[in-house]
Amino acid sequence: MKADFHIHLEEGPYSAGWLKRTFESIATFTDCEWKPHSIEWMQEVFRQLENRIHKGAYTSEWLDLYLKQAQNAGLKKVGIVDHLYRFTEYKTYYEKYIDLSDTPLGTLQRKWLDQVCVASVDSFVTCIQNEKEKWLRNGIELYLGIEADYFPGCESELDLILSSQPYDYVIGSVHFIDGWGFDNPATESRFELFDLETLYDRFFKVVGQAIRSELFDIVAHLDNLKAFRYRPDEQRLLPIYKQIAELLVEHNIATEINAGMVYRYPIKEMCPSPAFLNILSAKGVSIMTSTDAHYPENLGSYTNQQLNMLKEVGFKETVTFKARQRNRHILV
Repeated sequence: MKADFHIHLEEGPYSAGWLKRTFESIATFTDCEWKPHSIEWMQEVFRQLENRIHKGAYTSEWLDLYLKQAQNAGLKKVGIVDHLYRFTEYKTYYEKYIDLSDTPLGTLQRKWLDQVCVASVDSFVTCIQNEKEKWLRNGIELYLGIEADYFPGCESELDLILSSQPYDYVIGSVHFIDGWGFDNPATESRFELFDLETLYDRFFKVVGQAIRSELFDIVAHLDNLKAFRYRPDEQRLLPIYKQIAELLVEHNIATEINAGMVYRYPIKEMCPSPAFLNILSAKGVSIMTSTDAHYPENLGSYTNQQLNMLKEVGFKETVTFKARQRNRHILV
């Protein structure tokens, strides 16, 4: 059963690169009576782009592109999330836990937060809920999720946030270490300040806390600290990988095989790494497939490869979620 359960609809900052990628997505799926690259075709694509910018991501028109791609990819279940930091209702949550100090890092991250935190969670939730019936008529089940950043000490506050909406599932993730957003390309140079083994030990301690919190159905991209290819000898990480796998089983939390870093970061590797994936399989961790797509044409683009990888290392099933309940699907 083919599913992609970690899909995003939009993420700033709103750069020329963002505009180009959004244009390319619309152009990919634009069907009209004119030949591609004619002036009439360009006018139609531009009209849709202008509409997309004015109305935002939470519209039937934008979701229809994801629906078309899901059909093209042969998906049966799709889960859409957006990052919690997208939503103005939760800006104070991030202001409390990330470094926004009067330093180069804090100034950069304040600018980033102001650029990306521009949407309403109610608009997002309403949009996905309203589209579920249309997707089902087209043979695909659509699910509503959220991706929430975990910070040590956030448990009570985040529990209230996550219980305020009718999510089918909640993805927990670690993108920050002691306030530093380590997967932001603008902060990559900070890796040079750390001993990598010490940094990875700190990172996985936070991942372990996220698992123990039991706030999440899935803890995402378990080794995303490797994004810019800063990683110690992986043999030295194997005991930590085993600890994380055991924690996931102990607390009955799933994880994912996530393709986002294959096509969006220098590491060009799935999360988790092949060595980590073998350990997760051996320990019996539940897993789902995800592309971490941020534009519609990436939806489902690695699902076949991921299913084959899971079978090769011994996984017998994948999982999806509905109304916070886990569903299992046998790998065939």
